[in-house]
Amino acid sequence: MAEIAPRGDFMRRAKTTSRIGLLLAAAAAGCAGDPPAQPEGWDSAVALRQARDLDATEGVVEVELTARVEELELVPGKRTPAWTYDGGIPGPLLRARAGDRLIVHFRNELPAPTTIHWHGVRLPAAMDGAPGHSQPETGPGGGFTYDFIVPDAGLYWYHPHVDSAAQAGNGLYGPLLVDDPGEPAGLGDELVLVLSDIGVDEGGALADPDSGGNLGTLFGREGDLLLINGRVNPVIEARAGLRQRWRLVNAARSRYYQLAMADHRFTRIGGDGGLLEHPVQMDRILLTPGERADVLVEPRGAPGSTLSVRWVPYDRGYGTAFERPEVDAFRLHLADEPAAEDEPRPEVARAISALDTSAARRVDLKLTLQEGPGDLEMGINGVPSWKAEPLAAAVGETAVWTVENTFEFDHPFHLHGFFFQVLGADGQPSRPLEWKDTVNVPVDGTTRFVVRYDNRPGMWMFHCHILDHAEAGMMGMLHLTP
Repeated sequence: MAEIAPRGDFMRRAKTTSRIGLLLAAAAAGCAGDPPAQPEGWDSAVALRQARDLDATEGVVEVELTARVEELELVPGKRTPAWTYDGGIPGPLLRARAGDRLIVHFRNELPAPTTIHWHGVRLPAAMDGAPGHSQPETGPGGGFTYDFIVPDAGLYWYHPHVDSAAQAGNGLYGPLLVDDPGEPAGLGDELVLVLSDIGVDEGGALADPDSGGNLGTLFGREGDLLLINGRVNPVIEARAGLRQRWRLVNAARSRYYQLAMADHRFTRIGGDGGLLEHPVQMDRILLTPGERADVLVEPRGAPGSTLSVRWVPYDRGYGTAFERPEVDAFRLHLADEPAAEDEPRPEVARAISALDTSAARRVDLKLTLQEGPGDLEMGINGVPSWKAEPLAAAVGETAVWTVENTFEFDHPFHLHGFFFQVLGADGQPSRPLEWKDTVNVPVDGTTRFVVRYDNRPGMWMFHCHILDHAEAGMMGMLHLTP
Protein backbone atom coordinates (compact mmCIF):
# COMPACT_ATOMS: atom_id res chain seq x y z
CA MET A 1 0.00 0.00 0.00
CA ALA A 2 1.31 3.47 -0.85
CA GLU A 3 2.40 5.88 1.87
CA ILE A 4 -0.50 7.91 3.29
CA ALA A 5 0.02 11.53 4.25
CA PRO A 6 -1.29 12.80 7.62
CA ARG A 7 -5.04 12.39 7.62
CA GLY A 8 -5.87 15.69 9.25
CA ASP A 9 -5.44 17.17 5.76
CA PHE A 10 -7.23 14.32 3.95
CA MET A 11 -10.54 16.02 3.15
CA ARG A 12 -8.96 19.11 1.61
CA ARG A 13 -6.55 16.96 -0.39
CA ALA A 14 -9.29 14.62 -1.58
CA LYS A 15 -11.28 17.57 -2.89
CA THR A 16 -8.32 18.84 -4.91
CA THR A 17 -6.74 15.57 -6.06
CA SER A 18 -8.43 15.54 -9.47
CA ARG A 19 -7.61 19.21 -10.03
CA ILE A 20 -3.92 18.65 -9.19
CA GLY A 21 -3.88 15.77 -11.66
CA LEU A 22 -5.25 18.03 -14.36
CA LEU A 23 -2.66 20.70 -13.56
CA LEU A 24 0.18 18.22 -13.84
CA ALA A 25 -1.20 16.88 -17.10
CA ALA A 26 -1.49 20.39 -18.50
CA ALA A 27 2.10 21.21 -17.49
CA ALA A 28 3.40 18.01 -19.05
CA ALA A 29 1.66 18.82 -22.30
CA GLY A 30 3.01 22.36 -22.30
CA CYS A 31 -0.50 23.83 -22.11
CA ALA A 32 -0.95 27.43 -21.09
CA GLY A 33 -3.28 28.43 -18.26
CA ASP A 34 -4.97 26.51 -15.49
CA PRO A 35 -7.76 24.01 -16.02
CA PRO A 36 -11.32 25.13 -15.16
CA ALA A 37 -11.91 25.42 -11.43
CA GLN A 38 -14.82 26.01 -9.12
CA PRO A 39 -15.02 29.55 -7.70
CA GLU A 40 -12.91 30.37 -4.66
CA GLY A 41 -14.62 29.07 -1.51
CA TRP A 42 -17.23 27.29 -3.62
CA ASP A 43 -18.17 24.76 -0.91
CA SER A 44 -17.74 26.93 2.20
CA ALA A 45 -21.48 27.08 2.91
CA VAL A 46 -21.69 23.31 3.32
CA ALA A 47 -18.14 22.33 4.27
CA LEU A 48 -18.07 19.55 6.86
CA ARG A 49 -15.78 19.41 9.86
CA GLN A 50 -13.45 16.44 9.72
CA ALA A 51 -12.50 14.45 12.78
CA ARG A 52 -8.80 14.76 13.64
CA ASP A 53 -6.82 11.58 13.15
CA LEU A 54 -4.80 10.75 16.26
CA ASP A 55 -2.66 8.07 14.61
CA ALA A 56 -0.31 8.77 11.70
CA THR A 57 0.17 5.05 11.07
CA GLU A 58 -0.61 3.97 7.54
CA GLY A 59 -3.90 2.10 7.36
CA VAL A 60 -5.20 3.29 10.75
CA VAL A 61 -7.66 6.10 11.43
CA GLU A 62 -8.13 6.85 15.14
CA VAL A 63 -10.50 9.56 16.35
CA GLU A 64 -12.35 10.76 19.42
CA LEU A 65 -16.09 11.37 19.24
CA THR A 66 -18.29 12.85 21.95
CA ALA A 67 -22.08 13.00 22.08
CA ARG A 68 -23.29 16.08 23.90
CA VAL A 69 -26.02 18.73 23.99
CA GLU A 70 -24.95 21.92 22.25
CA GLU A 71 -26.92 25.14 21.68
CA LEU A 72 -26.98 25.84 17.93
CA GLU A 73 -28.57 28.65 15.93
CA LEU A 74 -30.95 26.74 13.63
CA VAL A 75 -33.69 29.40 13.74
CA PRO A 76 -32.17 32.88 13.13
CA GLY A 77 -31.53 34.61 16.45
CA LYS A 78 -32.63 31.61 18.53
CA ARG A 79 -30.64 28.92 20.29
CA THR A 80 -31.65 25.25 20.07
CA PRO A 81 -30.28 22.69 22.56
CA ALA A 82 -29.51 20.11 19.87
CA TRP A 83 -28.08 16.65 20.50
CA THR A 84 -24.78 16.49 18.66
CA TYR A 85 -21.59 14.63 17.97
CA ASP A 86 -18.69 16.95 18.80
CA GLY A 87 -20.98 19.96 19.05
CA GLY A 88 -22.39 20.17 15.52
CA ILE A 89 -25.07 18.93 13.14
CA PRO A 90 -24.14 16.73 11.44
CA GLY A 91 -21.33 15.09 13.37
CA PRO A 92 -17.83 15.33 11.92
CA LEU A 93 -16.92 13.60 8.69
CA LEU A 94 -14.95 10.43 9.35
CA ARG A 95 -12.82 9.54 6.36
CA ALA A 96 -10.75 6.44 5.65
CA ARG A 97 -9.74 4.21 2.77
CA ALA A 98 -11.10 0.76 2.03
CA GLY A 99 -9.29 -1.76 4.21
CA ASP A 100 -8.31 0.75 6.90
CA ARG A 101 -8.77 0.08 10.60
CA LEU A 102 -11.10 2.65 12.18
CA ILE A 103 -10.83 3.26 15.94
CA VAL A 104 -13.42 5.55 17.51
CA HIS A 105 -13.06 6.46 21.18
CA PHE A 106 -16.63 7.40 22.00
CA ARG A 107 -17.75 9.33 25.07
CA ASN A 108 -21.35 10.00 26.11
CA GLU A 109 -22.01 13.38 27.70
CA LEU A 110 -25.73 13.27 26.99
CA PRO A 111 -28.33 13.06 29.78
CA ALA A 112 -29.38 9.61 28.50
CA PRO A 113 -27.74 6.32 27.47
CA THR A 114 -26.86 5.81 23.81
CA THR A 115 -24.79 3.76 21.34
CA ILE A 116 -23.42 4.25 17.83
CA HIS A 117 -24.61 2.14 14.90
CA TRP A 118 -22.38 2.21 11.81
CA HIS A 119 -25.05 2.06 9.12
CA GLY A 120 -24.06 -0.10 6.15
CA VAL A 121 -20.59 -1.11 7.32
CA ARG A 122 -19.77 -4.83 7.21
CA LEU A 123 -18.22 -5.03 10.65
CA PRO A 124 -18.20 -7.57 13.53
CA ALA A 125 -21.49 -7.86 15.42
CA ALA A 126 -19.81 -6.65 18.62
CA MET A 127 -19.21 -3.25 16.98
CA ASP A 128 -22.72 -2.79 15.53
CA GLY A 129 -24.17 -0.66 18.33
CA ALA A 130 -27.33 -2.71 18.92
CA PRO A 131 -27.97 -2.40 22.67
CA GLY A 132 -28.61 -5.65 24.47
CA HIS A 133 -27.48 -7.66 21.46
CA SER A 134 -24.03 -6.50 20.38
CA GLN A 135 -23.04 -4.18 23.23
CA PRO A 136 -24.49 -2.67 26.41
CA GLU A 137 -25.83 0.86 26.35
CA THR A 138 -23.24 3.54 27.00
CA GLY A 139 -24.59 5.51 29.94
CA PRO A 140 -24.12 9.22 30.69
CA GLY A 141 -20.48 9.87 31.52
CA GLY A 142 -19.43 6.53 30.05
CA GLY A 143 -17.43 5.53 27.03
CA PHE A 144 -16.92 2.76 24.50
CA THR A 145 -14.22 2.12 21.91
CA TYR A 146 -15.37 1.00 18.46
CA ASP A 147 -12.58 -0.77 16.60
CA PHE A 148 -13.13 -2.39 13.19
CA ILE A 149 -11.98 -2.61 9.59
CA VAL A 150 -13.89 -0.66 6.93
CA PRO A 151 -13.73 -3.19 4.07
CA ASP A 152 -15.82 -1.50 1.39
CA ALA A 153 -15.57 1.84 -0.39
CA GLY A 154 -18.67 4.00 -0.24
CA LEU A 155 -20.58 6.51 1.85
CA TYR A 156 -21.88 5.26 5.20
CA TRP A 157 -23.13 7.02 8.30
CA TYR A 158 -23.40 6.74 12.05
CA HIS A 159 -26.31 7.32 14.43
CA PRO A 160 -27.61 6.06 17.80
CA HIS A 161 -29.65 2.92 18.37
CA VAL A 162 -31.09 3.79 21.79
CA ASP A 163 -34.34 5.77 21.59
CA SER A 164 -33.16 6.33 18.04
CA ALA A 165 -36.19 8.26 16.74
CA ALA A 166 -35.77 10.96 19.38
CA GLN A 167 -31.97 11.00 19.47
CA ALA A 168 -31.44 11.06 15.71
CA GLY A 169 -34.38 13.43 15.37
CA ASN A 170 -32.62 15.82 17.76
CA GLY A 171 -29.44 15.85 15.63
CA LEU A 172 -27.32 12.76 16.36
CA TYR A 173 -25.91 11.55 13.03
CA GLY A 174 -22.80 11.97 10.92
CA PRO A 175 -21.13 10.72 7.69
CA LEU A 176 -18.42 8.11 7.18
CA LEU A 177 -16.76 8.19 3.76
CA VAL A 178 -14.57 5.26 2.73
CA ASP A 179 -12.46 6.07 -0.33
CA ASP A 180 -11.46 3.68 -3.09
CA PRO A 181 -7.88 4.51 -4.19
CA GLY A 182 -8.49 2.60 -7.42
CA GLU A 183 -11.48 4.51 -8.73
CA PRO A 184 -10.98 6.79 -11.75
CA ALA A 185 -9.86 10.37 -11.20
CA GLY A 186 -11.75 13.36 -12.57
CA LEU A 187 -15.28 12.28 -11.65
CA GLY A 188 -15.98 15.78 -10.35
CA ASP A 189 -15.41 18.17 -7.47
CA GLU A 190 -16.74 16.30 -4.46
CA LEU A 191 -19.36 17.28 -1.88
CA VAL A 192 -20.55 15.06 0.97
CA LEU A 193 -24.13 16.18 1.65
CA VAL A 194 -26.05 14.97 4.72
CA LEU A 195 -29.78 15.43 4.14
CA SER A 196 -31.92 15.65 7.27
CA ASP A 197 -34.56 17.64 9.10
CA ILE A 198 -35.28 18.76 12.65
CA GLY A 199 -38.33 19.93 14.55
CA VAL A 200 -38.04 23.24 16.40
CA ASP A 201 -40.58 25.85 17.48
CA GLU A 202 -40.43 29.60 16.82
CA GLY A 203 -38.47 30.09 20.02
CA GLY A 204 -35.87 27.57 18.98
CA ALA A 205 -36.87 24.79 21.39
CA LEU A 206 -36.77 21.21 20.16
CA ALA A 207 -40.11 19.72 19.20
CA ASP A 208 -41.60 17.09 21.49
CA PRO A 209 -40.19 13.78 20.17
CA ASP A 210 -43.60 12.18 20.83
CA SER A 211 -45.65 14.97 19.21
CA GLY A 212 -48.92 13.85 17.66
CA GLY A 213 -49.19 10.75 19.79
CA ASN A 214 -50.20 7.59 17.97
CA LEU A 215 -50.99 9.54 14.79
CA GLY A 216 -47.49 11.01 14.79
CA THR A 217 -46.03 7.54 15.18
CA LEU A 218 -48.19 6.16 12.38
CA PHE A 219 -47.22 8.87 9.92
CA GLY A 220 -43.60 9.12 11.07
CA ARG A 221 -42.55 12.49 12.44
CA GLU A 222 -40.83 14.94 10.10
CA GLY A 223 -39.02 18.06 11.24
CA ASP A 224 -40.12 21.43 9.94
CA LEU A 225 -36.58 22.56 9.07
CA LEU A 226 -34.87 20.88 6.11
CA LEU A 227 -31.13 20.71 6.70
CA ILE A 228 -28.23 20.21 4.29
CA ASN A 229 -25.09 19.59 6.33
CA GLY A 230 -26.91 21.29 9.20
CA ARG A 231 -27.73 24.44 7.20
CA VAL A 232 -31.09 25.69 5.93
CA ASN A 233 -31.14 26.26 2.14
CA PRO A 234 -27.39 26.91 1.75
CA VAL A 235 -25.85 28.31 -1.43
CA ILE A 236 -23.04 26.42 -3.16
CA GLU A 237 -20.92 28.34 -5.64
CA ALA A 238 -20.36 26.63 -8.98
CA ARG A 239 -18.99 27.20 -12.44
CA ALA A 240 -21.39 26.36 -15.25
CA GLY A 241 -20.42 23.19 -17.09
CA LEU A 242 -17.93 22.03 -14.45
CA ARG A 243 -18.93 18.66 -13.08
CA GLN A 244 -19.64 18.10 -9.39
CA ARG A 245 -19.89 14.81 -7.53
CA TRP A 246 -22.50 14.71 -4.77
CA ARG A 247 -22.20 12.00 -2.10
CA LEU A 248 -25.68 12.03 -0.54
CA VAL A 249 -27.04 10.36 2.60
CA ASN A 250 -30.57 10.69 3.95
CA ALA A 251 -30.16 10.87 7.74
CA ALA A 252 -33.72 12.07 8.41
CA ARG A 253 -35.88 10.41 11.04
CA SER A 254 -38.80 9.78 8.66
CA ARG A 255 -38.60 12.15 5.68
CA TYR A 256 -38.11 10.79 2.17
CA TYR A 257 -35.81 13.08 0.18
CA GLN A 258 -36.76 13.48 -3.48
CA LEU A 259 -34.51 16.03 -5.20
CA ALA A 260 -34.92 17.66 -8.61
CA MET A 261 -33.31 20.53 -10.51
CA ALA A 262 -35.15 22.13 -13.41
CA ASP A 263 -33.74 21.29 -16.87
CA HIS A 264 -31.06 19.05 -15.39
CA ARG A 265 -30.50 15.32 -15.18
CA PHE A 266 -28.36 13.40 -12.74
CA THR A 267 -25.96 10.55 -13.40
CA ARG A 268 -26.09 8.08 -10.53
CA ILE A 269 -22.87 6.11 -10.28
CA GLY A 270 -23.25 4.61 -6.80
CA GLY A 271 -25.53 3.83 -3.90
CA ASP A 272 -25.54 2.22 -0.47
CA GLY A 273 -22.62 -0.15 -1.04
CA GLY A 274 -20.42 1.83 -3.43
CA LEU A 275 -20.34 2.00 -7.22
CA LEU A 276 -23.07 0.50 -9.41
CA GLU A 277 -22.51 -1.99 -12.20
CA HIS A 278 -22.82 0.96 -14.57
CA PRO A 279 -24.13 4.55 -14.34
CA VAL A 280 -27.80 5.43 -14.85
CA GLN A 281 -29.44 8.70 -15.85
CA MET A 282 -32.35 10.09 -13.84
CA ASP A 283 -34.48 13.21 -13.57
CA ARG A 284 -34.93 12.95 -9.80
CA ILE A 285 -33.02 11.46 -6.89
CA LEU A 286 -35.15 9.59 -4.35
CA LEU A 287 -33.61 8.56 -1.04
CA THR A 288 -35.57 6.87 1.73
CA PRO A 289 -34.27 7.34 5.28
CA GLY A 290 -30.94 5.53 5.52
CA GLU A 291 -30.20 5.31 1.78
CA ARG A 292 -27.25 6.87 -0.04
CA ALA A 293 -26.55 7.98 -3.60
CA ASP A 294 -23.38 8.93 -5.48
CA VAL A 295 -24.36 11.26 -8.34
CA LEU A 296 -22.70 13.46 -10.93
CA VAL A 297 -24.20 16.74 -12.10
CA GLU A 298 -23.08 19.42 -14.53
CA PRO A 299 -24.82 22.71 -13.61
CA ARG A 300 -25.97 24.75 -16.62
CA GLY A 301 -27.30 28.27 -16.82
CA ALA A 302 -26.50 31.92 -17.40
CA PRO A 303 -23.49 33.33 -15.54
CA GLY A 304 -24.63 34.91 -12.28
CA SER A 305 -27.88 32.93 -12.13
CA THR A 306 -29.00 30.69 -9.29
CA LEU A 307 -30.29 27.13 -9.67
CA SER A 308 -32.61 25.59 -7.08
CA VAL A 309 -32.21 21.99 -5.99
CA ARG A 310 -35.74 21.30 -4.81
CA TRP A 311 -37.17 18.90 -2.26
CA VAL A 312 -40.14 17.43 -4.14
CA PRO A 313 -42.95 15.82 -2.10
CA TYR A 314 -43.08 12.05 -2.40
CA ASP A 315 -46.29 10.23 -1.54
CA ARG A 316 -45.14 7.54 0.85
CA GLY A 317 -48.73 6.74 1.73
CA TYR A 318 -51.99 8.17 3.03
CA GLY A 319 -51.54 11.24 0.84
CA THR A 320 -48.38 12.34 2.62
CA ALA A 321 -47.54 14.40 -0.49
CA PHE A 322 -51.00 15.96 -0.71
CA GLU A 323 -50.84 19.75 -1.19
CA ARG A 324 -47.33 19.92 0.20
CA PRO A 325 -45.24 22.53 -1.64
CA GLU A 326 -41.87 21.96 -3.19
CA VAL A 327 -39.12 23.53 -1.09
CA ASP A 328 -35.61 24.66 -1.96
CA ALA A 329 -33.24 22.20 -0.29
CA PHE A 330 -30.14 24.06 -1.44
CA ARG A 331 -29.05 26.31 -4.31
CA LEU A 332 -26.22 26.55 -6.81
CA HIS A 333 -25.02 30.05 -7.69
CA LEU A 334 -23.23 30.11 -11.04
CA ALA A 335 -20.12 32.24 -11.17
CA ASP A 336 -20.12 35.27 -13.43
CA GLU A 337 -17.63 33.74 -15.85
CA PRO A 338 -17.84 31.73 -19.06
CA ALA A 339 -19.04 28.14 -18.82
CA ALA A 340 -16.39 25.46 -18.72
CA GLU A 341 -16.07 23.28 -21.76
CA ASP A 342 -17.42 19.75 -21.46
CA GLU A 343 -14.92 17.33 -20.00
CA PRO A 344 -15.45 13.69 -20.98
CA ARG A 345 -16.71 11.67 -18.04
CA PRO A 346 -14.20 9.01 -16.98
CA GLU A 347 -15.34 5.46 -17.56
CA VAL A 348 -16.86 4.32 -14.28
CA ALA A 349 -18.16 0.79 -13.84
CA ARG A 350 -17.90 -2.08 -11.40
CA ALA A 351 -17.91 -5.81 -11.87
CA ILE A 352 -20.63 -7.24 -9.62
CA SER A 353 -21.71 -10.88 -9.80
CA ALA A 354 -25.37 -11.74 -9.26
CA LEU A 355 -25.92 -13.92 -6.21
CA ASP A 356 -27.13 -17.46 -6.94
CA THR A 357 -30.63 -17.98 -5.56
CA SER A 358 -31.09 -21.60 -6.68
CA ALA A 359 -30.46 -23.10 -3.23
CA ALA A 360 -31.42 -20.06 -1.15
CA ARG A 361 -33.46 -20.36 2.02
CA ARG A 362 -36.72 -18.43 2.22
CA VAL A 363 -37.35 -15.72 4.78
CA ASP A 364 -40.92 -14.40 4.68
CA LEU A 365 -41.74 -11.25 6.62
CA LYS A 366 -44.96 -9.28 6.82
CA LEU A 367 -44.98 -5.72 8.15
CA THR A 368 -48.03 -5.41 10.39
CA LEU A 369 -50.00 -3.08 12.64
CA GLN A 370 -51.14 -4.47 15.97
CA GLU A 371 -54.65 -3.46 16.99
CA GLY A 372 -55.47 -2.60 20.57
CA PRO A 373 -55.71 0.16 23.18
CA GLY A 374 -52.79 2.26 24.39
CA ASP A 375 -49.67 3.17 22.47
CA LEU A 376 -49.55 2.21 18.81
CA GLU A 377 -47.74 -1.08 18.18
CA MET A 378 -46.22 -2.09 14.88
CA GLY A 379 -44.53 -5.38 14.20
CA ILE A 380 -43.22 -8.03 11.86
CA ASN A 381 -45.30 -11.16 11.30
CA GLY A 382 -47.84 -9.87 13.82
CA VAL A 383 -45.39 -9.46 16.70
CA PRO A 384 -43.67 -6.29 17.99
CA SER A 385 -39.92 -6.49 18.41
CA TRP A 386 -39.99 -6.94 22.18
CA LYS A 387 -42.05 -10.13 21.82
CA ALA A 388 -40.37 -11.58 18.71
CA GLU A 389 -38.07 -14.57 18.54
CA PRO A 390 -34.88 -14.13 16.47
CA LEU A 391 -34.66 -15.63 13.00
CA ALA A 392 -32.10 -18.41 12.78
CA ALA A 393 -29.43 -18.65 10.06
CA ALA A 394 -25.91 -19.97 9.59
CA VAL A 395 -22.72 -18.48 8.21
CA GLY A 396 -22.31 -19.32 4.52
CA GLU A 397 -26.03 -19.56 3.76
CA THR A 398 -27.78 -17.59 1.05
CA ALA A 399 -31.33 -16.41 1.72
CA VAL A 400 -34.10 -14.73 -0.25
CA TRP A 401 -36.06 -12.33 1.93
CA THR A 402 -39.62 -11.50 0.95
CA VAL A 403 -40.92 -8.43 2.78
CA GLU A 404 -44.66 -7.82 2.41
CA ASN A 405 -46.15 -4.46 3.36
CA THR A 406 -49.72 -4.52 4.68
CA PHE A 407 -49.75 -0.79 5.47
CA GLU A 408 -50.96 2.20 3.51
CA PHE A 409 -47.48 3.66 4.04
CA ASP A 410 -44.13 2.85 2.41
CA HIS A 411 -41.46 1.41 4.70
CA PRO A 412 -37.67 1.66 4.13
CA PHE A 413 -36.35 -1.73 5.25
CA HIS A 414 -32.78 -1.92 6.61
CA LEU A 415 -30.68 -5.00 7.37
CA HIS A 416 -27.71 -4.40 9.67
CA GLY A 417 -24.27 -5.61 8.73
CA PHE A 418 -24.89 -7.15 5.31
CA PHE A 419 -25.31 -6.05 1.72
CA PHE A 420 -28.01 -7.57 -0.46
CA GLN A 421 -29.20 -7.47 -4.07
CA VAL A 422 -32.78 -6.43 -4.77
CA LEU A 423 -34.71 -8.90 -6.94
CA GLY A 424 -37.12 -8.02 -9.73
CA ALA A 425 -40.48 -9.60 -10.48
CA ASP A 426 -38.68 -12.34 -12.45
CA GLY A 427 -36.68 -13.34 -9.38
CA GLN A 428 -33.41 -12.07 -10.87
CA PRO A 429 -31.37 -9.21 -9.39
CA SER A 430 -32.47 -5.80 -10.65
CA ARG A 431 -30.12 -4.06 -13.09
CA PRO A 432 -27.83 -2.31 -12.88
CA LEU A 433 -26.51 -4.58 -10.16
CA GLU A 434 -25.68 -2.87 -6.90
CA TRP A 435 -25.18 -3.67 -3.25
CA LYS A 436 -27.88 -2.36 -0.92
CA ASP A 437 -28.54 -2.32 2.81
CA THR A 438 -31.77 -0.29 2.76
CA VAL A 439 -34.67 -0.72 0.33
CA ASN A 440 -38.15 0.72 0.03
CA VAL A 441 -41.18 -1.55 0.48
CA PRO A 442 -44.12 0.24 -1.21
CA VAL A 443 -47.72 0.59 -0.08
CA ASP A 444 -49.49 -2.79 -0.25
CA GLY A 445 -46.41 -4.11 -2.08
CA THR A 446 -43.71 -6.73 -1.70
CA THR A 447 -39.95 -6.33 -2.00
CA ARG A 448 -37.54 -9.25 -2.39
CA PHE A 449 -33.80 -9.36 -1.99
CA VAL A 450 -31.05 -11.96 -1.77
CA VAL A 451 -28.28 -11.93 0.82
CA ARG A 452 -25.33 -14.17 1.54
CA TYR A 453 -24.20 -14.35 5.16
CA ASP A 454 -20.43 -14.10 5.33
CA ASN A 455 -18.40 -15.18 8.35
CA ARG A 456 -19.62 -12.68 10.93
CA PRO A 457 -21.80 -14.57 13.40
CA GLY A 458 -23.85 -12.78 16.02
CA MET A 459 -27.15 -10.98 16.48
CA TRP A 460 -28.10 -8.60 13.69
CA MET A 461 -31.01 -6.16 13.63
CA PHE A 462 -33.43 -5.52 10.78
CA HIS A 463 -36.08 -2.84 10.92
CA CYS A 464 -38.05 -0.09 9.23
CA HIS A 465 -35.86 2.99 8.95
CA ILE A 466 -38.72 5.33 9.64
CA LEU A 467 -37.35 5.40 13.16
CA ASP A 468 -40.74 6.05 14.77
CA HIS A 469 -41.89 2.76 13.26
CA ALA A 470 -38.82 0.88 14.48
CA GLU A 471 -39.35 2.22 18.01
CA ALA A 472 -43.02 1.18 17.80
CA GLY A 473 -41.99 -2.45 17.21
CA MET A 474 -41.24 -2.83 13.48
CA MET A 475 -37.91 -4.49 14.17
CA GLY A 476 -36.46 -7.96 14.50
CA MET A 477 -33.23 -9.88 15.01
CA LEU A 478 -31.28 -12.32 12.90
CA HIS A 479 -29.25 -14.84 14.92
CA LEU A 480 -26.36 -15.93 12.74
CA THR A 481 -24.40 -18.94 14.00
CA PRO A 482 -21.02 -20.33 12.82
